[in-house]
Amino acid sequence: MVRRKEEKTKAHAPITDDEQIRLILEENDRRNTARRAKFNPVTGEGSTGERVKVEIPDFPLPVQYLPKEMMDVPLVRQIIEEGSIEAFFKTISQEPYSGVEKGKIISQFIRVRIKHDFAFWAVLYIFVLSRTPGEGEIHFRLNRAQRKLVEKLEGMRKANKPIRLVLLKTRQWGGSTCIQLYMAWLQLVHKTGLNSIIVSQRKKTSFAIKAMYDRALESYPIEMLYALGEEYNPNEKKMENVGLTGDYKRIPQRDCTITIASYEAPDAIRGDAYALAHISEVGLWEPTEKKTPARIVRSTIQGVPYRPYSMIVYESTANGTGNFFHKEYTDAKEGNSQFESLFVSWIEVDWDTLPFDGEGQVKQFATKLYKNRNSEEIASTREESGKYLWWLWEQGATLEDINWYIVERSKCRCHADMASECPTNDIEAFSFSGRKVFYNEDVEQFKDGCKPPRMIGEIFGDADKEEKALQNLRFRKDEEGHLFIWHDVEKGTEEEEVIDRYLVVVDVAKGMSQKADFADILVIDRLPMIDGEPPVVAAEWHGHIEMDRLAWKATQVAAYYNNALLVIESNTLETNNTKGEAEYILTLIADVYGKQLYARKQSAEDIRQKLPRKYGFHTNPLTKKVIIYNLQEVVRQRLYVEREEECLNEYMTYIETEKGGYEAMEGYHDDRLMTRAIGMQICMHEMELPRIVKRDIYKSHGMSKKVVSAATI
Repeated sequence: MVRRKEEKTKAHAPITDDEQIRLILEENDRRNTARRAKFNPVTGEGSTGERVKVEIPDFPLPVQYLPKEMMDVPLVRQIIEEGSIEAFFKTISQEPYSGVEKGKIISQFIRVRIKHDFAFWAVLYIFVLSRTPGEGEIHFRLNRAQRKLVEKLEGMRKANKPIRLVLLKTRQWGGSTCIQLYMAWLQLVHKTGLNSIIVSQRKKTSFAIKAMYDRALESYPIEMLYALGEEYNPNEKKMENVGLTGDYKRIPQRDCTITIASYEAPDAIRGDAYALAHISEVGLWEPTEKKTPARIVRSTIQGVPYRPYSMIVYESTANGTGNFFHKEYTDAKEGNSQFESLFVSWIEVDWDTLPFDGEGQVKQFATKLYKNRNSEEIASTREESGKYLWWLWEQGATLEDINWYIVERSKCRCHADMASECPTNDIEAFSFSGRKVFYNEDVEQFKDGCKPPRMIGEIFGDADKEEKALQNLRFRKDEEGHLFIWHDVEKGTEEEEVIDRYLVVVDVAKGMSQKADFADILVIDRLPMIDGEPPVVAAEWHGHIEMDRLAWKATQVAAYYNNALLVIESNTLETNNTKGEAEYILTLIADVYGKQLYARKQSAEDIRQKLPRKYGFHTNPLTKKVIIYNLQEVVRQRLYVEREEECLNEYMTYIETEKGGYEAMEGYHDDRLMTRAIGMQICMHEMELPRIVKRDIYKSHGMSKKVVSAATI
């Protein structure tokens, strides 16, 4: 195994353990201070969205931090310009200024603000049950996680986009409450006629969600359901039943309805024209012979128009992979649907923390955390390794958070159970039956090397196949292309060249459907290995393509990169075509590309019998174990430089099955991972180190003069 070159000795002395502990404690204080940053939804200080500090001396709140969008409202802008309510009134009226007139202007101002400031509206008018037993109803004051959710929802509303969100969440921070009350804000403040529906796993849960709405509406001022100055009856009902079941209610003043339904009994899902749909805990819905989550959700949202001030939210804790919610979240995260994704970690929940008894205990905890940061030992299935706990620290958790996590973790028999309830990131949220092959902290050390490609496009020759495919090779930029280039080919000089520099590895897709793995062509630049440095991902082609076209496209890429060694994973070719067709494709390429097409080593018996060479890398249970073991070591020690961040996601979702095999978690892919696994095995164990030699194009590559590419000359 090639090792990284030892870092040069630094001029200054290494930091001692005591100094490291001091730095950890200082950082912990900084994190705790940031969490305690002032949030006042009444004045707006520290609240959601971009804020502008405004001073109006004769307003009940002399200093306010208002949403930036309010500065475009004439009333607000003019009051600010005049400097007071009184001065503003005198510019618009010749009537005597009085307390009554002042009150009217303040009421108008508040009406404007509640339309732009959800957090202000919520704390002013909405009551919810306190989490503290016996405390009863309290003003709805957004917690830290809820503010993150509102920021996401408001981002779509302010952009005049339909609100479409898949929310993957940790447990018990009021996500459902916040979503439902945000929907209520749209119904009660912004638009009339916005019918809504709430669908949960059980009707009891749906009623509990709607009960929050009932409680909020009960204390809601009746005059706020009308335009300012509009007449109303103070004794009129704010909500009325439609039918006898209680599943269907109407708010007459806002001309809107609220429908309650459940996955277990979906009869209440009507064909109404809903504008707002809250699909709660959809990850827990189990398919049956008569219904599936996808079918129920589709029938619920089919009438929701795709326009501003419409809203569809799927929210849930995770419940395994491959189900409806997992697929919807993955598609939203990858930008493949009209939905956006949002993940809320347990670290972002205000009460998922456990304080220490004094500074001495904090220091003792920090010392233990630091000293065990590389330990992979686990005393029981109800604990995590020191390495994992240190990773939590690197993810932004405070020491108090990690202290809470350790105690909470002891309730769960395995990591997957804890991860599905209290996930740290969205990868581990979806629990899995197998054991992860790569540690999160090992994978994340590659992130600083990942960056956007310098060029995107395709490589072309004079034809797509056979001999002419390698003639007149050139790269053409195309933003819709599939070849990402971080490091373009270096051609050397007329006198010298670097041989064994580039390696090209191909993972063949198993089918052409969009659900199948992608085909992947990876280019590795091995030049840094001359100086003992790690090889670098230079380029990557990624997409769906027929197998024969893929093989020739890979040959073009390899030829472009100075006639690199070309390694094609062959067993997929043999599985998806007849073996004869696979051998025919590879033999055709060998005839044109020569000795630079990778062939498996022949046994003495094969040589004696003069059997033909077997081209390509054959991945079977034995060779797969070898290349995955090697890749684990490469990732652990960071023995190469990664450029594509999507590959890191594949590392995070790769598992060892109960039968001892390896595969991607359901719903994920491993095509990028496999090119790295094959590539690192050959790069580090089969190829000679790159070396600079006098240029002799034809003899050194065993190729005929006619196939030398333009990139080589």
